[in-house]
Amino acid sequence: MNLLRSACFLPVLLCLFSIACAEPAAKTVSGQKGTASWYGKECSKTASGEAYNPASMTAAHRTLPFGTRVRVTNLSTNRCATVRINNRGPFRRGRIIDVSQAAARELQMMRSGTALVRLEVL
Repeated sequence: MNLLRSACFLPVLLCLFSIACAEPAAKTVSGQKGTASWYGKECSKTASGEAYNPASMTAAHRTLPFGTRVRVTNLSTNRCATVRINNRGPFRRGRIIDVSQAAARELQMMRSGTALVRLEVL
């Protein structure tokens, strides 16, 4: 009977542990400043399984859960874009987020390819 109780308790414990661990990650990202870049046609399918659509307001982040909404602010222009995380990346050193082509246009970073940004998890 003890084995049965511990076997039932383990999934509950794991669930609570995953919730407790997921929350600080989002909080540490909020307010984070760093370099953003944008990606275009080289990506056909995202890590979440959906097709990449350059016209959608989406982004890639290394750790945030898929579906998380993030406000990205270009610090040199003060332009903001709200994106939904649906991909993993960026994989280039020193970058904190990759935004879609539509988000890059909104942030006025199409020409430069990168911008210094601040992230806020919504």
